[in-house]
Amino acid sequence: MSSQDTIWERFLAPVVRFFINEKELQQLYESIDWQQEATRFQRADVETPSYYSSQNFHGIKHGYLNPGAAVSYDPITQYVLLPNEKLVRQELIETIQSQPRRILDLGCGTGSTTLMLKQAFPAAEVIGLDLSPYMLVMAERKAQAAHLDIKWCHANAEYTGFPDASFDVVTASLLFHETPPAVAQSILQESFRLLSVGGEVLILDGNQKTLRQLDWLNNVFEEPYIRDFAAKSVDASMVAAGFAAVQTTDLWLIHQVTRGVKPLIHKSGVGESTEEVIPLEGWIPSPA
Repeated sequence: MSSQDTIWERFLAPVVRFFINEKELQQLYESIDWQQEATRFQRADVETPSYYSSQNFHGIKHGYLNPGAAVSYDPITQYVLLPNEKLVRQELIETIQSQPRRILDLGCGTGSTTLMLKQAFPAAEVIGLDLSPYMLVMAERKAQAAHLDIKWCHANAEYTGFPDASFDVVTASLLFHETPPAVAQSILQESFRLLSVGGEVLILDGNQKTLRQLDWLNNVFEEPYIRDFAAKSVDASMVAAGFAAVQTTDLWLIHQVTRGVKPLIHKSGVGESTEEVIPLEGWIPSPA
């Protein structure tokens, strides 16, 4: 489907453009030396996967590898993430049951959820990770404006490069519907590796049941992988990655947040080969 065939282009874009100051956005775009700013984040050892570089996400040529996407993402998302963007993102944060010391936000984009995580857990070290250095440029600007100390990392969520068991919470907001199922599974497996025992993973995205039942929702934007996402189950993918206590909560029938816990593998008795999985709900790792 071409970008001109989406519900966004035919109906929603003219309405949203009425509320957006496009002249102001153009001025912002022109005020930034994108190549110079992106170089501060861009790592030479990070390879951009073809599933990401070959798609025009949301109808934008080159998708998130276009700095124009970084400028337009927030102004548009505030109107299309119903019923309210901040309210939706806050649901992910309120699902966290521990007091984490280190948080990794995968596919952080312009850092909207990342900033809220730091505000909710000011004592925690918070890191936002994304494949687009342009999105990280905008994320840093937002963090500086909010006087928040957040680290930004250019990396692939499938292979972050961080040590094993180095985070207490790993999150991803609105990421999985923009990745092929095999990539989403790899991201969950990487999240499992990164979490300490008792650590939590939280995935916020579109409601898979609703997307299956109301197929027209898959045509709102140019989303090349959204039907594959809708056909799968984040719950099942989490279990396959090794997580326990997996639970999905529906949010206004439009979104869902799924939480899982990295379990402790406990030998049930001397000489016995069976293992008991103890999810340790709300467990907080002891200081190293």
